[in-house]
Amino acid sequence: MYRSREHKIIAGVCGGIAERFGMPPTLVRLLFLLSCVLPGPQFVIYLIMWVAVPKAPERHYQY
Repeated sequence: MYRSREHKIIAGVCGGIAERFGMPPTLVRLLFLLSCVLPGPQFVIYLIMWVAVPKAPERHYQY
């Protein structure tokens, strides 16, 4: 799993999760925001993923 370079707003974590599971990035972001209403370590997990998950490799296209 990688953090997204294309679907990135803050760190690309939600975009990376969306790409990994074939979901729309907006839906993953919305689910994350809704989960923040519930008690739990969601924000801490997001910060850990920001640090621990590498960015996706850059794509080099040959024409």
